[in-house]
Amino acid sequence: MQLAAIIVSLVLAVVGVALFARAVAQIFQAVRLGQPVPAGSRTDEPWQRTVTLLREFLGHTRMNRWGIVGVAHWFVAVGFLTLVLTLINALGQLFKADWVLPILGSWLPYELFIEFIGTMTTLGILTLIVIRQLNRPGKAERKSRFAGSKTGQAYFVEAVILIIGVCIMLLRGLEGALHHVDGYTAAYFLSYPLVAAFDGLSTGALQNLVYLVAMVKIGTSFIWMITVALKTNMGVAWHRFLAFPNIWFKREARGGTALGELQPMVSGGKEIDFETALDEGHDENAEEVRFGASAVEDFSWKGLLDFSTCTECGRCQSQCPAWNTGKPLSPKLLIMSLRDHAHAKAPYLLAGGGKTMEGEEKATAEQLADVPQSALDEAERPLIGTAEEGGVIDPDVLWSCTTCGACVEQCPVDIEHVDHIVDMRRYQVMIESAFPSEAGTMLKNLEKKGNPWGLAKKQRLEWTKELDFEVPIVGKTIEDLTEVEYLYWVGCAGALEDRAKKTTKAFAELLHIAGVNFAIMGGDEKCTGDSARRLGNEFLFQQLGEENVANLNAAFGEDDEDESTKKPKASKKIVATCPHCFNTLANEYPQLGGEYEVIHHTQLLQHLVDEGRLVPVTPVEGLITYHDPCYLGRHNKVYTPPREIIASVPGVRTEEMHRHKERGFCCGAGGARMWMEERIGKRVNNERVDEALSLDPDIVSTACPFCLVMLTDSVNGKKNDGAAKENLQVVDVAQLLLDSVKAPTDPAGDEDAAGAPEPEPTPAG
Repeated sequence: MQLAAIIVSLVLAVVGVALFARAVAQIFQAVRLGQPVPAGSRTDEPWQRTVTLLREFLGHTRMNRWGIVGVAHWFVAVGFLTLVLTLINALGQLFKADWVLPILGSWLPYELFIEFIGTMTTLGILTLIVIRQLNRPGKAERKSRFAGSKTGQAYFVEAVILIIGVCIMLLRGLEGALHHVDGYTAAYFLSYPLVAAFDGLSTGALQNLVYLVAMVKIGTSFIWMITVALKTNMGVAWHRFLAFPNIWFKREARGGTALGELQPMVSGGKEIDFETALDEGHDENAEEVRFGASAVEDFSWKGLLDFSTCTECGRCQSQCPAWNTGKPLSPKLLIMSLRDHAHAKAPYLLAGGGKTMEGEEKATAEQLADVPQSALDEAERPLIGTAEEGGVIDPDVLWSCTTCGACVEQCPVDIEHVDHIVDMRRYQVMIESAFPSEAGTMLKNLEKKGNPWGLAKKQRLEWTKELDFEVPIVGKTIEDLTEVEYLYWVGCAGALEDRAKKTTKAFAELLHIAGVNFAIMGGDEKCTGDSARRLGNEFLFQQLGEENVANLNAAFGEDDEDESTKKPKASKKIVATCPHCFNTLANEYPQLGGEYEVIHHTQLLQHLVDEGRLVPVTPVEGLITYHDPCYLGRHNKVYTPPREIIASVPGVRTEEMHRHKERGFCCGAGGARMWMEERIGKRVNNERVDEALSLDPDIVSTACPFCLVMLTDSVNGKKNDGAAKENLQVVDVAQLLLDSVKAPTDPAGDEDAAGAPEPEPTPAG
């Protein structure tokens, strides 16, 4: 028995270590095939990045949101790393059954640790196995977060961990029997029942059992190592190694998710200068400029690392509004497809293969002679294309994304799904001109009129005529913003969409009541470019953004170069009612030279209520449920102010929808989906309203004009079908607050938010 155990274990160990080392080198080489990133963007603040990594791993900050799953996984993860010494101990036991690690092996704290972690790792993996079984895909496949995951691989990994955990505890029991432990002691406080079970066996029998169990433990460990070494795209196994660098190299060194701003377009590790990019494209000596991702090697090395790190847990999938409404997009399946494609194509790329933007092959036939045919076939697949075309990612998958960020928020290993989706969109829009036709109207309107509806800029001021006080306008009634405390950025929807204009007027009236000095840009305000950028038209976003930044800087006095006459600079405070404008102004315009202090209108209103400058007095009867806008909540972490405003209203009763705050469900308008039809599955806004209706509310409140439009459309449709009560309202938090701030005898003011007409052309949503 001992000889067989030694031979089997050592052979498997040698083969396993050799293959594993080769696999690590293969993964490293494959990740390096990705494009470079801007200098320092992934390596700044190394100490802080290390702290972030330790916090996310040791604290399991993402996983612990899932309750018992997070706790169980913590013990499994910690056990995997710390119980490696038990493998060394088992190797020693092959040669001497009662062998223990020198010094450490008989040290009581170490023995206590092994007892506890060994037991908890075993219980942890049993818990995860049960959870996987309870959530395994069945008839309602989309309800399972494991739908589409490689279940066989997961079962294999779980079985390996369970076997190793059981072997650790069995060896503890056998060790105790060999050492003649005759009662509960601190060192065997958990494994003593096993010690007692083996009591009475002869020394020879105990030794043979040690050799057998040690061989099973060692053999299982190295069979696992050999298996994963031969399958470098086995994410459920490799994530336990790759998660560490993936978290360390995340976008935000201090731990923030890859949400908020999108990254500028990059080629060759440098931001693309659109003024020179096209000219350089005709210069034979210039480096090729790549717009977005047209092939898997166009992603950055961090992108390729992302793909390899996916553990197929499906948390992104379970939260995705597209997947939950019957659409083909699953963030998990998208990342898995890119991973498997990159893995299959890697031999071709490592041999020098690849194509120019014109589709010409870079490598010679001789260079590709030894490349497997499977890799050559994979290289011919288009990154974006239908199943008939052999595409890796179907166009319907790409255009189903609302960029709500639920996937990024939930991913325990910090995969940056939204950035990768937008990179693919950029190539499709800017090079292939391949995108849903309805979005073309929006892009043309932005180019010609500076707003998605294509309305004249003078119409941006129509809402001001409906107020009984004057709204200061920069360049008309006031010279610049030095005279006011805030610039109110109204936004396209707030100025031009009839339902959103109710929010605009309510907010302006609240500022007026509170005595806040503010002004607007009026006709000089253009769309921030949010929809254009998230659709993939980076060039148009930069055009709009640069013009807005120039106008804002001028309004704030930034362009006054005469020091002798320069006025005091304005405070550069901007307040926006649209979370998309808020996000773009605050997080993306700094990329274009616009540094401003930007807040959302709910943040300012909460401050005014706290200061007593706005006093809610009139009760609002009925049950209210609040819908979190994605670009206010997940993208910018503003959850509390809207809720505190609602709570300040007398008589109000509130109840949260099942999916709220970090797990809030999208309205369906983000990612330029506002301007595209939903032809597949259930409409996202209907899904969200159905969730709200399950509470039987009287008011659905939100804090975003896009959400207001989408939710109102759905509510009105359900009223027509008799599925919603006629008095159900959809209102912005500002409207709700204004109704309460006004005395009961005040005029009713704005009409009900629901059912108002909207300008033509209407958004597809």
